[in-house]
Amino acid sequence: MDTLLESQLFGHVRGSFTGATDTRPGLFEYANGWTVFLDEVGETSPPMQAKLLRVIQNREIQRVGSPEVRLVNLSLIAATNRDLRAEVLSGRFREDLYYRLSSIQIRVPSLAERLDDIALRVQYFLKKYNGAYGKNIAGLMRRAQAIMLQHAWPGKVRELENMISSACITAMGDFLDIPDLPDQLQHRGSGPGGRDDWRPLSLDEVRKQHIRRVLAMCKGNRLRAAQVLGIGRTSLYWYLKEDGYDQTLIARSKTAGL
Repeated sequence: MDTLLESQLFGHVRGSFTGATDTRPGLFEYANGWTVFLDEVGETSPPMQAKLLRVIQNREIQRVGSPEVRLVNLSLIAATNRDLRAEVLSGRFREDLYYRLSSIQIRVPSLAERLDDIALRVQYFLKKYNGAYGKNIAGLMRRAQAIMLQHAWPGKVRELENMISSACITAMGDFLDIPDLPDQLQHRGSGPGGRDDWRPLSLDEVRKQHIRRVLAMCKGNRLRAAQVLGIGRTSLYWYLKEDGYDQTLIARSKTAGL
């Protein structure tokens, strides 16, 4: 795998490995004077990391199988879903390469931290797959949207796109509903037996605790909390007033981790 990646980036000479039937320049040569984007740089092996460091530090490359050193002038932008600082501490990523790459860092929040983006992306993917599958799905039912807003989205935007694509194939109505979602979302939080610390509560108490947890998760943002709860903002305000909540209580709940 490293040989193939190295060939793609640095190029190779004829006969340098099985299948190398001719001499070819690599991506770095083609991009000389421009910018190269490297995705998933955290997945590269230590030998490849050393070669990347040489490109950044010395502006030098060597084609696979060639002793000739070539100079390049380019900029690198790298992306990863790993915590590279943690990878450095664990010995899986070179510290010198990390500092070379981290001159300017831009952290992209996870989809679970950008709940407002979900509705926009759902509409985009619906338009895309309505056209692909000949459907005319207008949107999501509010209860389905509420479940999606509570999901952690470990697969990020790709997971959301795959979910909408699959739902568009099987959905029969004009709006996606809970049965159209994957099983893990349909049965979210409904594991058998419940929690070990379960105790009987009145419905009012369950509602109060749930609102408190959702507000904490949304960092006190009432509009976002209403979206997660699947109710209107006016209804949420009414519940807060009815239960005697105020901003102080919300902040205290957040600090307590409720």
